[in-house]
Amino acid sequence: MREFDFELALCAHLEAERPDWLHARQLGASVEGRRIIDIACIEPGPEFETRTRLSPDRLPLLAVESDVGTGRACYWKDAFDCHPDSARAAMQRAVEAGFFERERRGGRTYVRQTTRYPDWFGRIVGVENKPDLGRPGDLQTQLRTDVALGLFDEVVLATESYVTGAHLNRIPDAVGVWRFDPDDGEREVVREPTPLAPDDAGVEVLERGAARTDVAIATAAQKVRARRRLAERAYGKGWRTYAFPSCERASAGECAGAEGLPYCAWKDRFVDAASECGDDCPGHDPAAPSTFDVEVERARRTPWEPEASGFAREQSGLDRFR
Repeated sequence: MREFDFELALCAHLEAERPDWLHARQLGASVEGRRIIDIACIEPGPEFETRTRLSPDRLPLLAVESDVGTGRACYWKDAFDCHPDSARAAMQRAVEAGFFERERRGGRTYVRQTTRYPDWFGRIVGVENKPDLGRPGDLQTQLRTDVALGLFDEVVLATESYVTGAHLNRIPDAVGVWRFDPDDGEREVVREPTPLAPDDAGVEVLERGAARTDVAIATAAQKVRARRRLAERAYGKGWRTYAFPSCERASAGECAGAEGLPYCAWKDRFVDAASECGDDCPGHDPAAPSTFDVEVERARRTPWEPEASGFAREQSGLDRFR
């Protein structure tokens, strides 16, 4: 099975199994490097409900980490430690997301947080997909990087292959192993993952060559920031990030109870429209793409809230206490 099909089927299965968690595909999972994790599973934290009220989109990290607070409004340029263009873009996105409230005084723009940034996520589990262990690619380096960096609380390898002792010996001991059958949705835990140390410093592999490997030390503070960035991207992105083919033979398919997956009747599988559909496909029959609303499906099956109510109205009276 191709990795794209496997990934969609596993996301649908995990979402059905843990509907209280959030799941997202293809996210940056590094501090300075270029590591992309196939699936990130985000456990809601104690203030998750507050996050759902803010915005359905990711919040800009520069705004979250700025000196803008919930009390007295401040001049926006004084609150950011970055280039003014980046600060302005982050400020505007934070206002649009309902995280900042904006007001004008003497020709200047002042901002305050509508609510403090919530403690909204707990554990983060990274899942690397490799349906065929006979074609491992750079799997060993990827998993060793994940373990040494410790950005995730746990890391798991998911495969469709039969897992032998030889396979397990080549996989870092801390990495859990799942055997997943995308056809019947059965998931077997071959090995439980060992908890990592996301609160401690870690080592990140930046470049590996025949004679040299470049690494960097990631501090605990850098990892906190990277985890927040990953969680925010996961919240805004989800795993339904595909396009539907503009083809008569394509439809909104179903897997593990999740609807709206890009299914092709001619290929008899899910398809990645961006890379394999179009006029050059022998089975292409031009038609309008599916109108299936993936956001409605995500909201139906997860705690993600597409219609955030916000906090600005509750905070609008604070000017009286300045």
